[in-house]
Amino acid sequence: MAEQLPLDIPEDGKLVENITHFARALRAAGLPAGPGAVLRAVRAVAAAGFSDKRDFYYCLQACFVNRPEQRAVFAQVFRLFWRDPRFLEHMMAMLLPAMRGVQEERAAKPAEKRAAEALLAGVTRDLPAFEEGDESEIEIDASATVSEEERLRSLDFELMSTEEMAEAKRMLARLSLPVKPLQSRRHMADPRGRAVDWRRSMREAMRRGGEMRAPAMKKRRIRWPDLVVICDISGSMSAYSRAVLHFLHSVSNQKGGSWARVHGFTFGTRLTNITRHLATRDVDQALAAAGAEAQDWEGGTRIGACLHEFNREWARRVLGRGAMVLLITDGLDRGDAQALSREMERLRMSARRLIWLNPLLRWEGFAPRAAGIRAMLPHVDSFRAGHNIASLEALAEALSRPDDMGEKARLMRLMEQP
Repeated sequence: MAEQLPLDIPEDGKLVENITHFARALRAAGLPAGPGAVLRAVRAVAAAGFSDKRDFYYCLQACFVNRPEQRAVFAQVFRLFWRDPRFLEHMMAMLLPAMRGVQEERAAKPAEKRAAEALLAGVTRDLPAFEEGDESEIEIDASATVSEEERLRSLDFELMSTEEMAEAKRMLARLSLPVKPLQSRRHMADPRGRAVDWRRSMREAMRRGGEMRAPAMKKRRIRWPDLVVICDISGSMSAYSRAVLHFLHSVSNQKGGSWARVHGFTFGTRLTNITRHLATRDVDQALAAAGAEAQDWEGGTRIGACLHEFNREWARRVLGRGAMVLLITDGLDRGDAQALSREMERLRMSARRLIWLNPLLRWEGFAPRAAGIRAMLPHVDSFRAGHNIASLEALAEALSRPDDMGEKARLMRLMEQP
C-alpha cells in the first residue's frame, strides 16, 4: 500500500472535482474507473468522512479496485495524486531519469511509471522560444526515413535506449503467437462427422424399441497445445530475456489465446518456475515478482544442470500433453558438453517441437564453434534468431510449419566440415 502521509485539506477544496480527476488518472493507467464508480466514490467519502487518512484510502480503493492485480496501480496513482505535494517534479524525474551508462538512477516500483504517465498525460515540455527576426529554416529530408515502429522492429534489444525499450515493450504487448490446433484422440458428437458413433446409435435405438433410424455420427475433437518457455537470464542474456519475458506475459494473458496453457521457466545457475507470476495481469508487477524469485538474474550459466533439473522435476508435469518448447539462450556453457547433449536429447523426445532462439544468430559470420552450441544444435527442430521484435514475430511461422528448421540445416553443414 502507498505510504500513509498526512493529508492537508484546503478550506476551499473541491473534493468532487478532485475525485473526478483522480478517476481520469486511474482510467489512463488502465483501471476501469467509470462514471458509476465516481458516483459511488463521492457518496462513500461523504458517508465515511475525510478526516482519517486510512479511511479515505480504503474508501476509494473499495470503489475503484475490482481485482487484486489492480491494487498496485491504484496505490501508485493515489500516492502521486493525493499525497506528494511535489508529485509533478517527482513524476517528471521518473519519466526522464538521469542516465548513468544505460541504467536508470532508481528502479521504479511496479506500476509506478504507468501511474506517472497517466498523471502527466497532456503535459507538454517547455520548448526554447525563437527570437523575433530569426528566420532560419530547418530542412528535413524525409525521403529515406522509415516509421519509428519499423525501425524498432529491426533494432537489437541490447542497443535500445530506455525510451526505445519502453516503446518496444508496448509493441510486444500487442503481438500474438497463433498456433494451429491439434486433433485429439477423443471424439465428439457431430451430425456432419465422418465416423459412426455405434455406442450412441445403439442407445438411441434402444429408446425406440430397437429401431435405428439414422446412425449417430462423431468427429475428432480439436485441442490447443501447451507452450513451455525456458529462458536464459544470465549476464550475457539479460537484455534479451527481459524483452522475451514481456512477450511471454502478453501471450499468457491474451483473451481467447491459441494456447491451452503457458508455462515459463528461467535459468542461470538454477532453474526457477515463474508460471504463477505470469498470471498476474500487471506486467510490471509480474516481472518484478519473477525477478525477485529468480535470484540468479544476470549471474552465471549452467545450461546442462538446469535442463537436467527440468527434465527430472518438470518434464512429465508440463510436457505430458505434447507441448511446444521455446528455448531462449546463447548456448555458451562451460559445463560437460556430453551431459548437455544428453539433456537436450531427452528434452527433444518429451516435446512436440523444440525451437531454439539464439540472439547470437544476428551476426552474419555466426558459426557453431562453441562446444555448448555444437552439443545442443542437433537436438532442436528449429534454430532461429531472437534479438529483436521482428525475430519474435517470425516465431509464428516456425510454430505453424512442422518442417521449419530456420538456420539449423546451414549450421549443421558447417559442423560437418573438417
